[in-house]
Amino acid sequence: MSLQLRFKIMQFLQFFLWGAWLITFGAYAFNVLHLKGAEIGAIYGAMGIVSLFMPALIGIIADKWINKERVYALLHLGGALTLFGVSQTTDHQQVFWLMFLNSMCYMPTIPLGYTIAYSVLERNKLDNVKQFPKIRVWGTVGFILAMWFVSFLHLELSQLQFKIAAAAQLLLGLYAFSLPKCPPEPQLTNKSWSSRFGLDALALFKQPQMAIFFIFSALLGMALQMSNTWSDPFLHSFDQNPLYAGTFAVNYPGVLFSLSNISETVFILAIPFFLRNYGIKKVMILSMCAWVLRFGLFALGNPGDGVFYLIISMLVYGCAFDFFNLSGSLFVEMNAPQHIRASAQGLFMMMVNGVGAFFGGISSGWLIDHQTVNDITNWHTIWLICAGIALLMALSFGLIFKYKHDPRLTDRFTH
Repeated sequence: MSLQLRFKIMQFLQFFLWGAWLITFGAYAFNVLHLKGAEIGAIYGAMGIVSLFMPALIGIIADKWINKERVYALLHLGGALTLFGVSQTTDHQQVFWLMFLNSMCYMPTIPLGYTIAYSVLERNKLDNVKQFPKIRVWGTVGFILAMWFVSFLHLELSQLQFKIAAAAQLLLGLYAFSLPKCPPEPQLTNKSWSSRFGLDALALFKQPQMAIFFIFSALLGMALQMSNTWSDPFLHSFDQNPLYAGTFAVNYPGVLFSLSNISETVFILAIPFFLRNYGIKKVMILSMCAWVLRFGLFALGNPGDGVFYLIISMLVYGCAFDFFNLSGSLFVEMNAPQHIRASAQGLFMMMVNGVGAFFGGISSGWLIDHQTVNDITNWHTIWLICAGIALLMALSFGLIFKYKHDPRLTDRFTH
């Protein structure tokens, strides 16, 4: 079996197990566990807290003491136990702590999996720039197929989704032991703890434009968390309306949401063109405008005669997500000093998936509770508020962020 195929399998399982529950958990918690918005937001926000420290902490362990593939395997085995535990309980406190522990196991495996692939491919004289995108795309395929699987079997409100995810994570944990060895690297063991936690990159906040960029990255992370947490409960809110009974969007919401992931693959390919020709400022503004459309179209849409609005909302998600997440990562790579680029990337991830995800989960939960009266949630107003906030972000970023685009600098990274 070729190295590329082995890592394609790894990435497929990595995101298949996540796709089996990430989008649908909100609907399950809302409709089956009957959690309040703040409680659901706290569970999703926990992923943000974990992203602040666990990837760096696990990175230290893998760099200093234990083979990376073994750490990766053990984390997934632990994650499988927590997901199985979620499938066995409806107690609110138990679900919260099991999901928190699962986040502690799962979130570090994303960057650790990338590191393993990069290390092995480079060791075998293979070009990461050419090979890894072909490998990573299978993660998106896995995420999409998991959503389809759960949706076609109508498992969005069933505990079986967690058993499926647990089985996939158990399989990945066992499979990881067969990956090529990635022992601790001596040249990395002398890095300071501050470097490993990305604290060196905090110096970038002394540069006003970089500080503005990181702050708005966190705000976009909040928008992403709002979308991930509440999109599926929104669609399930139409279940009780006889006007929409039997419609495709109500029966198979996961399939509808998978259009968002499919659109990602298209917009990923468009990033080099937009960055070269328009620069990071316009690309980020495009992302913010796409979030306005994402939420605004949700406010207009329904599974019946308004399903077209929902479909367009799914399709613009690729622009909303990729044009700040991947383009932002590339911007950091271009503008951070070489000796702190790794730390700067860690800081960017922490702002989006840590700070942004935490406050996005907490604030969105508060908004849901505030707009829910007698168990009826005013989704129209909620999505209009989110669209208005995204529009305010776009206008503010356009006025505050002063960055002169240099196509020559961009060409070094996008060709």
